[in-house]
Amino acid sequence: MTSPTLPTFDVREIPFSYRGSWMNLSPVIGLHAHSEHVHLVSHLTGMHAVLRFAPTLFGEVVPAVVEADPAVLSWRVNGQVVARAVFESGEVVRLAGDAGEFTIADAAEVLTPFSGSYFFRAPSDGAFVFTSYETGRRYRITVLTGTAVAQGAEALGNDARALTLGGDGPWEVAIEQIESAAAPYATAESFDAVAERVAAEYADYLGAVAGWRTDDTPATTLAAYTLWSATVAPAGFVTRESVLMSKHWMDKVWSWDHCFNALALAPGLPDLALDQFLTPFDHQDAAGAMPDSVTHSEVLYNFVKPPIHGWAFQRLRERLGRPLTREECETVYGHLARWSRFWLDHRTAPGRALPFYEHGNDSGWDNATTFDHDRVIESPDLAAFLVIQLDVVADLADELGHDGDTWRTERDRVQQALLAELRDAEGFFAVGGHSRRESKRTSLLTLLPILASDRFPTEVGAQLAEQIGHHLTSWGPATQLIGTSEYESDGYWRGPIWAPSTMIVEEGLRRGGHIALADTVNRRFRALCEESGFAENFDAITGEGLRDRAYTWTASVYLVFADDHLRRDVASSVDVGDGAGTGVGFRA
Repeated sequence: MTSPTLPTFDVREIPFSYRGSWMNLSPVIGLHAHSEHVHLVSHLTGMHAVLRFAPTLFGEVVPAVVEADPAVLSWRVNGQVVARAVFESGEVVRLAGDAGEFTIADAAEVLTPFSGSYFFRAPSDGAFVFTSYETGRRYRITVLTGTAVAQGAEALGNDARALTLGGDGPWEVAIEQIESAAAPYATAESFDAVAERVAAEYADYLGAVAGWRTDDTPATTLAAYTLWSATVAPAGFVTRESVLMSKHWMDKVWSWDHCFNALALAPGLPDLALDQFLTPFDHQDAAGAMPDSVTHSEVLYNFVKPPIHGWAFQRLRERLGRPLTREECETVYGHLARWSRFWLDHRTAPGRALPFYEHGNDSGWDNATTFDHDRVIESPDLAAFLVIQLDVVADLADELGHDGDTWRTERDRVQQALLAELRDAEGFFAVGGHSRRESKRTSLLTLLPILASDRFPTEVGAQLAEQIGHHLTSWGPATQLIGTSEYESDGYWRGPIWAPSTMIVEEGLRRGGHIALADTVNRRFRALCEESGFAENFDAITGEGLRDRAYTWTASVYLVFADDHLRRDVASSVDVGDGAGTGVGFRA
């Protein structure tokens, strides 16, 4: 069943999944690893391909075209749909076919004492079970209609393990991801009823996230699906309903990526947006540091991420579809205060005024050329982000009846040092934490103080805007100056266009009054996503999508840019404010 109102997509680029599920269906089975077949992939304990799906004839795979929309994935052979899949829930996938064989096989193919899936038929209810070492879960298959023939049940070692369905008429099965045991599978919904319900659920989500969409924002429905399908229910270390960066291999919540997803969800799903903002803070350590990343089975503290959270909270509150309660503001204040003290107390060297990164990973710009000379650096982006965050913490403190002036004293000290120590007549630069050597100046990273441009002298912001213009291509701001020897078209942070840097630049240009340039950045990035989808990053010259092709912060920045663009159009046409969010006060 395919509704014309639902977006269609290529599962080689965007996984087929369901809000709340830790599973997806996709031929992407690992880091840059693609199969010719759709797999059931689980993101519990990491990314693991568990089961392989394919239409077959006498045991041989039949070439098929795979089609998908948010409700149904279909396999088509010679123009005819031979099988369909739908998520009944986050833990249950239904498969159905009208004719022909369909085979579900162990993706690992080999069973060892520590890997692969053991396959057997349960005497208790007759269900077929693949029990996976990689995920630590069982995948129980209950035959609802038709016949099923098992191969390799109870086999060990290299024997094939598979279940072949149908061949002589309609068939249907339910695949459940369970732990050690569960009640026998039962349902009151037909396959088509499930598909209709899921389509309606996605339509409701789309209406909440992007009810403002128009023909001028054509990628909106697919952007919303990218977020919806990458959302997981609380499990393991993920304490809230959270949007992973992807249900490809980037299946974590990193501690700056989450901010951009929160901003996209804020107007229509404010509670979910606040959860996105707070998820990594649930694991803030004793020193006040946020983890580098959080996912189902691990929390990593070996790196941190930049303190953009004050700015992000300010923007979140402006966009949020409801006022925050006092309790919520107190919670955020506590987290931001501790996060700020981490940078002031643990990441500022004795006798120095400015905080330092220990590695490019701390900045989020892992391999940017700013880190070519030294890895431990005092960087202008870090200082600017901290200045903004300290200002936000100070205002929150005043609002809540705490002492805001102490934070303002720290803010002013860091800002003065930023302008005095990391800037000269040619602009901003970083310095080695030990060597005091100046960094290269050809990365967009050293121009991110534009976000604080409304706090700087006019000439400082004007120079930043001019230098950002040198990075601008027909698609957006390249992260490394094109034409330099270090530029790489697929060089991660050494050239490609990224969503977060684009949003920070666009926001900073607006704050500094460079509206025409900000509008250009907004327009070109939207066109990039409409042309090339929601990749992790993009070739700055050709616009080609690179790396992980279903990245949620890219979809989120598109949604925020599109929403803001339409709001500005309305505001300019009727000469009123944009009406976004509440921005002030508490909810009673």
